[in-house]
Amino acid sequence: MRIIFVGDLYGQVGIDTFLANIVSIKTKYQPHLIIVNGENANNGRGINLKIYKSLMKAGVAAVTMGNWVWGTSELFTFIDESNIVRPINYRNAPGTGALTIKYNDQKILIINALGRTFMNPNVDCPFQTIQKAIEESDADYKILDFHAEATSEKVAIGHYFDGKIDLIVGTHTHIQTADERVLPRGTLYITDVGMTGPVNGVIGVKQVIVINRFLNGFSIPNEVAGGPMQLNAIFADLRLKKIERVHIEEQGGL
Repeated sequence: MRIIFVGDLYGQVGIDTFLANIVSIKTKYQPHLIIVNGENANNGRGINLKIYKSLMKAGVAAVTMGNWVWGTSELFTFIDESNIVRPINYRNAPGTGALTIKYNDQKILIINALGRTFMNPNVDCPFQTIQKAIEESDADYKILDFHAEATSEKVAIGHYFDGKIDLIVGTHTHIQTADERVLPRGTLYITDVGMTGPVNGVIGVKQVIVINRFLNGFSIPNEVAGGPMQLNAIFADLRLKKIERVHIEEQGGL
């Protein structure tokens, strides 16, 4: 089972970068499933129906989310009929945090969960909610997108579920880490897949906005940066136990 997982699409420029590169990625890696994190797709906050449909049309099998899952109220109108996977540790929320997709005669479970360190303390324990989901599943393969701030929490999740989940990818920090590996019990792991969007912004946002926020303690609302773009992803072969970083970057100035 070959998987492409694409890191957080940031704004329309991130979507456009994904769409411009997905054909060549398919040609090179021949994935069975493509999964995309889309929690920042709608101008940095959430996802709408138009964006969701464009991703499905491009061959995406599932869209995972994160702390901005409810960034657009429109999501409430279609999430229950979609292949969007919202964080599983939200209590009584619409949608699902664990989606099973069939490919030929195999079942693939896709889980999305939020970390709590430096994030949102008003969610259930990710360890316990993920554990319950995998215990209730009869899937042949299990994949987790752990959307978290702290690298320590991500690494802890990796080791806790080593051998129980086939692929664990971290998202949220928008910086692709260089620690892709096979954990001791066979789980494929990376702390953060990275971001698909502006190279020279501050995790996707115009530089001056974030710099002013650090300098002055306040600033105008976020705006998506321009300039050259990047696509960050991983390719994983769940059967052969291989994981590889994918990084495509446009050349150009600010």
